[in-house]
Formats: sequence, C-alpha cells, structure tokens
Amino acid sequence: AVVSTQSTGAQTQQFGEYLTILLNMELSLHSMEVVNKITANLELPPQFIHLYIRSCITSCTNITDKSTQHRFVRLVCVFLTALIRNQVVNVQDILIEIQAFCIDHSRIREATGLFRLLKSLDVKEI
Repeated sequence: AVVSTQSTGAQTQQFGEYLTILLNMELSLHSMEVVNKITANLELPPQFIHLYIRSCITSCTNITDKSTQHRFVRLVCVFLTALIRNQVVNVQDILIEIQAFCIDHSRIREATGLFRLLKSLDVKEI
C-alpha cells in the first residue's frame, strides 16, 4: 500500500516511502515504537494510521505460536491505547476492527482494558 501525503516535493515523497516501508515491516516492538514516536512529533495521514493498525491486527492473528501471539496482542493493545489516549487516531474510523480484535483476545487483560476504553469513550457505531 502506498501512503500519500498532502504536500509536494522530494522530502514529502521520501517521507511517504518511509511510511510505506513501515507498513510493510514485520510486526515488532521496535516498529510500533517508531510509529508511536513519529505520531508524538508529527501528524501522520489518517490513512497510514488505519493501515498500520490493520496490519498490526492482521499480524497478531497470523501468529501461530500462542505465547508469541499473546505477547504481541498485549503490545498492540498498549500501542492502540496510547494512540487513542493521545488522540492520534479517530476511533470511529476503525472501531469495528479494534473491537473485534479485543473480543477475539478477551482472555488477555490488555485487550479487555482496551475494549473498556473504547466503551468509555461512548463512541457511536456507524
């Protein structure tokens, strides 16, 4: 997936390529930390944020080792909680996917906490 940015120029194209590389990287603590730090300093295109969240969710679903999967589900939940609390992501745009992820992993404490956070925001489903 290619992420487009609003302005033009070589730097913007290079930044868009950088975001695309992040989207295509294998899920890791490091990649989530990079995205989290970028979102703390820059306003990223909502399209990138949504694609990255979907990529994280898909990656967790595809992990076959249960111990590894639980570890990454916890990490993704903490990451998503930070994005929501810092108002980096518009929850309404991706609510269904995040709720389904939380329900699928409801035995994991962080997923339950994330689900409660979503409910406490009183977000109306579309």
